[in-house]
Amino acid sequence: MATMLNKRLANLLQDPQLSLFDAEAKLVAGAGGEAGANAGANAGAKVGPGALPAPREMLLGEHRVAYELKRARRRSIGFVVGSEGLRVSAPRWLPQADIERALQQKSDWILRKLVEQRDRARRVQAARIEWRDGATLSYLGQLITLQLDTATRAGSRFDEVSQVLHIGLPTGAGEAQIRDTVQAWLQRSARTAFEPRCQHFAAALGVTMKQLRLSSAQTRWGSASVDGTIRLNWRLIHYSPSIIDYVVAHELAHLREMNHSARFWDVVRSVVPDFELARERLREETIIAQ
Repeated sequence: MATMLNKRLANLLQDPQLSLFDAEAKLVAGAGGEAGANAGANAGAKVGPGALPAPREMLLGEHRVAYELKRARRRSIGFVVGSEGLRVSAPRWLPQADIERALQQKSDWILRKLVEQRDRARRVQAARIEWRDGATLSYLGQLITLQLDTATRAGSRFDEVSQVLHIGLPTGAGEAQIRDTVQAWLQRSARTAFEPRCQHFAAALGVTMKQLRLSSAQTRWGSASVDGTIRLNWRLIHYSPSIIDYVVAHELAHLREMNHSARFWDVVRSVVPDFELARERLREETIIAQ
């Protein structure tokens, strides 16, 4: 009897039904919740980043996990971990006891994804920029300070010595006005910073970049087209030169290998030998529209 039950659950838990949460592939406009890095420290603690309570709870290992259950016309059980926690989709005819057994079987995956989501929410919150006088933001991997300065006649002026961005706006300027002014400067700075790195790596790889375009993509740091056009997300200007170099080399390498095969990564490694470090760091980051 137990063998038949396990076989039925195995058929219900087909891997294609698991919608894995991809932290790189989703724009987050806002996320709350405290960091979940030490979620395993306290037995019985709730695990899940969502602000809204779910209608059901279950003990998975030492953690009480809240989840939303949705019944639908389907043949298998699906799990999705998103910004509001765990969502379970199950066939209408499936007994609750079978759903709970399935949750137990996938408990390691569920707990890991919930902790990853809470850590991601923490990073998003830490990276959020306050658009006000005296606030700081990351520029080329270093913190710089925003300073409203009516003596700056138009736009913005950056003082490399003091690491202060002087913004030509009155002290009563609103958040939207400050944001638009600073982002315009960041985009100009991005093109100025990216162009020479593109030329450098294009020469090193023996490829021709026809043009560089700045992107505001919500899910991608860069892309390459067969016609030689390279698109780079202007928000890369927030990160250190080593990360920018990796993305630039990555996209230009596609002009030789339009894939992610072993040959492609060998091309990237030929110009950025330690690219794995930058790649891992970038995988932890989230594109935030602000």
